[in-house]
Amino acid sequence: MNILLTNDDGIFAPGLSAIYKELVKIGDVEVVAPAVSKSGASHSITFNRPVVCSKVDVNGLFSGYSIEGSPADCVKLAVMQLCAKPIELLVAGINNGANAGINIYYSGTVAAAMEGVLLGIPSVATSLAAEEKMDYDTAASYCMHILKKLMPVKTGALVNINIPRLSAGKPRGIKVVPQSNKAFDEYYQPQVDEKGQTVYQLAGGPGPFDDPSTDMMALMEGYISVTALAPDVTDYDRTKQIRKSLAKLDLPE
Repeated sequence: MNILLTNDDGIFAPGLSAIYKELVKIGDVEVVAPAVSKSGASHSITFNRPVVCSKVDVNGLFSGYSIEGSPADCVKLAVMQLCAKPIELLVAGINNGANAGINIYYSGTVAAAMEGVLLGIPSVATSLAAEEKMDYDTAASYCMHILKKLMPVKTGALVNINIPRLSAGKPRGIKVVPQSNKAFDEYYQPQVDEKGQTVYQLAGGPGPFDDPSTDMMALMEGYISVTALAPDVTDYDRTKQIRKSLAKLDLPE
């Protein structure tokens, strides 16, 4: 199996190395990842300048392509130019921090996987809830345990896997749940930089999530969350309502 591995934390991130060591057990892995952290880059792409690409060695574990661009750039360039063989599976991660709830919209990890889906590649996003000590190796083993059960991942499908904080011990189980759409408790902290200028740091944390059947609650309760995502964000019910409302509306002369 030909596997493309990418992330948004950068090619030298420990989470990427951890999942790489598991993926090489099931296939040939090509690594194409950002040169530096692109966390929160979402689905941005680079089109106003050339994308710089360099081959690098990562701690003697593997060599891969370091891209001065976004996670979506990495996937596009890998599939269209860098990879000699057709990619049969794309894996993004393991991300430093959960990508659940509304974080999915900001996540470069999920965006990389979604770019794979748009290019016709079965894709999986993997993340580990943030804490002081990140146990990526254990998280990678859990991700692979789930991935092997789901294989072959269906073309057009994006599976989003989140591992809860492991300092509490073994996860309580696996929950297949929808994405939470509840907002986080966010705010900006004013600070003064070295130039005496006021700057603002985004801060916050989980909000009052009360729906037990979502990815955020599953993680907070110590479960691994698995969510199927799709690139089509159309609200079909609302589309029908709008079509009906505008059916007889003529444009002004």
